[in-house]
Amino acid sequence: MELIDHLSNLASRVQKQVSFIQTEEATKNALVLPFLNALGYNVFDPTEVVPEFVADIGTKKGEKVDYAIFRDGKPIILIECKHVGHDLNINHAGQLFRYFHVTEARIGILTNGITYRLFTDSEQPNKMDERPFMEFNLFSFNDHEVAEIKKLSKADFSIDEMLAAAHDLKYVSAFKTYLDNQFTKPSEEFVRFVAKQVYDGVLTPKMKDQFSALLGRTMQQFLNEKLAAKFKSVLADNGVASTVVVAPADASPSSAQLTTGSEKEQEKSIVTTVEETEGFMIVRAILRKNVAVGRVVMRDVQSYCGILLDDNNRKPICRLHFNGSKKFISLFDGEEMERVDVENLDGLYQYASRIRATVAKYDLKPAE
Repeated sequence: MELIDHLSNLASRVQKQVSFIQTEEATKNALVLPFLNALGYNVFDPTEVVPEFVADIGTKKGEKVDYAIFRDGKPIILIECKHVGHDLNINHAGQLFRYFHVTEARIGILTNGITYRLFTDSEQPNKMDERPFMEFNLFSFNDHEVAEIKKLSKADFSIDEMLAAAHDLKYVSAFKTYLDNQFTKPSEEFVRFVAKQVYDGVLTPKMKDQFSALLGRTMQQFLNEKLAAKFKSVLADNGVASTVVVAPADASPSSAQLTTGSEKEQEKSIVTTVEETEGFMIVRAILRKNVAVGRVVMRDVQSYCGILLDDNNRKPICRLHFNGSKKFISLFDGEEMERVDVENLDGLYQYASRIRATVAKYDLKPAE
């Protein structure tokens, strides 16, 4: 089983258990140890996973870090755990800071069982950075993040590759945060920088306010156009006719839509959004090892976007309900259809095993 499948199964199980986890010790047993097990470590082998790891530090004797992962008799990863209900901040990482300085471990992890913040010493040797180089959320992850987490696994662990990746990931994360903030509300410095590239006049307060509003809308429209063009290309490669409808500069991001399907469907004014199309592609990716992707078909209707096997209404895989204020999907792996809520598109991966089970119950042979 692939790591992403292990993590998806763990996430699905944890969602049902998390409300019953009342203590830090329960967090370790129910969340952290299964996560380490998914990475391939034998949590029952004290030469591999050491709980309550002790290393005397100066005048401080007997201090412990929750777990240390060993290889060849030396610690390679230190893990500090907090209760699942706690938000994580750098003040919770005191033990990691001290142990990082006196052990050979180069990776520190601060976690509440759902969020995993990864640290190293990219700024000063043997001194753990205050800012994590990566944050992994068990309830919201993608293929790229799983590929990075896999570098921590027992089978793939390489400190040199991990440290090289950490340097890039740290700044990529910072860039994403900065750009996300600029999309939401461009800062004055960002507005001034962009304005200088296109405007030769004096940037008066009035012009600055106008540019600020216009820049935010322009960036949203630019992103919508890129997404629409990408999906149009993907659908064309899969033999699906498509019509792209791009939001105007003064529209909200959700106004960008991608209409797909036959002319008859278009005449009925059924509009498939970019988000629904991306969800369809995610379901295809989940099923890529089970059936030929061409057999997984999207059929949109007024109230939901259906995904079927062999374009057969008797073989529903799932339904995407993304048009309302609250997103949810319908699953068909049980005796009756079941609705489950999702926060975003990444939530589909949490139900990957159930989507595969739905296809399996139709007694299909795996694709060549």
